[in-house]
Amino acid sequence: MSPLPLATQEAVKNLINSACITENGLPGASVAIVGKDGKLLFSHAGGKRGHVNSEPLTTDSVFWIASCTKLITGIACMQLVEQGRISLDDSEETERICPELKDLKVVQEDGTVVDKKRGITLRMLLSHTAGFGYAFMNDKLRDYSQPIGYDEFSGDIRDFKQPLVHQPGEAWEYGVNIDWVGVVIERVTGKRLNDYFHQHIFEPLGLTQISMIPTSAMKDNLVYMHHRDLNGKIWPRDHLLRRALTLEFKSEQESYFNSGGAGCFSTPQDYCQILAVLLNDGTSPTTGAQLLKKQTVNDMFCDQIAHLPPLCEKYLSDAKPDLAGPSTGLHPTVEGDRQGWGLTFLLSGGSTGRSVGTAQWSGLPNLFWWCDRENGVGGMVCAQILPFGDDKVFDLFQDVEAAIYKGLV
Repeated sequence: MSPLPLATQEAVKNLINSACITENGLPGASVAIVGKDGKLLFSHAGGKRGHVNSEPLTTDSVFWIASCTKLITGIACMQLVEQGRISLDDSEETERICPELKDLKVVQEDGTVVDKKRGITLRMLLSHTAGFGYAFMNDKLRDYSQPIGYDEFSGDIRDFKQPLVHQPGEAWEYGVNIDWVGVVIERVTGKRLNDYFHQHIFEPLGLTQISMIPTSAMKDNLVYMHHRDLNGKIWPRDHLLRRALTLEFKSEQESYFNSGGAGCFSTPQDYCQILAVLLNDGTSPTTGAQLLKKQTVNDMFCDQIAHLPPLCEKYLSDAKPDLAGPSTGLHPTVEGDRQGWGLTFLLSGGSTGRSVGTAQWSGLPNLFWWCDRENGVGGMVCAQILPFGDDKVFDLFQDVEAAIYKGLV
C-alpha cells in the first residue's frame, strides 16, 4: 500500500493534537494505522501521559486495551479449532472442558432463576449468544449480584462464575462469554492464557509491548487512567485492572485469572500487527508467520447472528454508570446495514469510507480498532478514560478514520 500523503498525515496529527489541548478534552491519545503489507501508514501520540502528569504521551506509551483482548482470544481459539483440538459446535465437549457451564441458571426479570434449556457451544461464546452478560452493562445481572456484586476486573475467576441472563442461543448479549473461551484454551493446552498468547501469537509476530502481565518496561510507560464526570471535567482515577500491575511473585501470577475478555496491555503499534494478520488472510506480512488459514479468517468474518435482531437496534445499558454510559446502536452505520457479529467482533459499515462488513470493536477505557479487509486498512485509536462512551474519543475515532480513507483515495 502506498504511503499516506503528507497532507493527510499532518491533518490526522492535527486532529489528535487538537483533541488533547482543551481543558476538558483528552488527556492524551495515540493512533496507529496499518496496511495489508504490515507497514505502519501512520503513528502519532498527542497530549500527556496523564492529566496530572507533565510527561508527553509517546508512541511507546502502553494502554490497558481491555475488550480489544477479545480478538486475540478468538485467534487463539481458532488456532485450536484448525488443529482439531476443540469444536465450535459440540456443547458436550465444551461443558466437559468447563463443567462450570453445565448447570448454569438463567436469571429472570423478577430475579428468580430457571434451568438453562440447552448446552453452550464455543460458537455461542465467541458470538456472545451463550447467555452471559456483564454486571456493568446489564441491570438484571447487576441487581441479582447485590449486595456484594460482580467485579469482572478483579483478576479472580470467581467473578466470572455468573448466571446467564438469556437462554443459550436465543439472544445476543455482550458479556463474559470470551473469558470462558480463554478458560477453554487454558484447559485444552495446559498453558496459562498469557503464555499461550506469547508463544503462539505475540512471539511469531515479533511483538514485545503486549502482554497480560506487563513487564517492568511496559509499566514504566503505562498511561494514567482517568474519569470524566457528568460536567465533562477530567479527573485522575485508580487503575481498574490493578492486580495485573501489582503482581510480584510467580505464585501470585499463577492464581491471577487471565481474562480472555479484557486482560491485555499494549501499544497501538503492536496491536496493529495483529490486525495486519487479518488483513493479510491469516499470515503476518511482517514476519511471514501464519497464525490462521485464510478460510478460518473468512469464517471469523461471517455474521454469526443473522437469525437474531439486528445489532444496529441493540441498546446497551449503563448499569454501572461509572464504568459505561448508555448507548443505542453499537456503531453508526450506513442505511441498510443491520450489523452483525463475527467470531469475537462487530461487523459494521459506516460513513467514514469503510466497507460494510468491516470488523471492529472497542475497549472499556475508550479504545477503538477497525479492520477493513476489502480496503486493506486497519487502525487503532487509544485513550484511557472512563466511563466508556466518551464522546470526545469517539469523535476523534470517526474523524481519524474518515481522514485516513480520504487520504487513501
